[in-house]
Amino acid sequence: MRFAIPFVIFLLLVVFLAAGLLYDPHEVPSPLINKPAPAFQLAQLHEPGKTFSPQEMRGQVWLLNTWASWCVSCLEEHLVLADLARRGDVPIYGLNYKDKRENALALLRELGNPYVLSVLDTDGQVGIDYGVYGVPETYLIDKNGLIRFKQIGPVTREILDKTILPMVTELNQ
Repeated sequence: MRFAIPFVIFLLLVVFLAAGLLYDPHEVPSPLINKPAPAFQLAQLHEPGKTFSPQEMRGQVWLLNTWASWCVSCLEEHLVLADLARRGDVPIYGLNYKDKRENALALLRELGNPYVLSVLDTDGQVGIDYGVYGVPETYLIDKNGLIRFKQIGPVTREILDKTILPMVTELNQ
């Protein structure tokens, strides 16, 4: 009997840990879905004397993609974003997260720039406001400034074709 309580506690811990291993972190629901995108005003990456704010995008459907030059997964999605930018289905704005300006600029020079513009979130405060778990993360924001979708991890062609672009089409109607 004296081992029964520790054994039951041990079993409960095993069950919780096993359930956690089966959980897909890309399916974490964001509390920001259908809520206003957090406001910010940050310096632009290419023109630090100019700023950008989500308020400027009112009336448009757009993507906000968090990225960094040090992010390996960001490189995976870069080709997908570049292709999307060429197609022109939805404007992509970048939130360069906890990065050095010179490194971010070098990466975009090397790989191409899929963004209409990027802003610098050097201290990560805007990322915190958006609930960024880690880069890359992408937010689909509607004409009224509401976050309608959040992709944790790289945007793939499948996610783009099956989820994001159909939502863009619907939101633009």
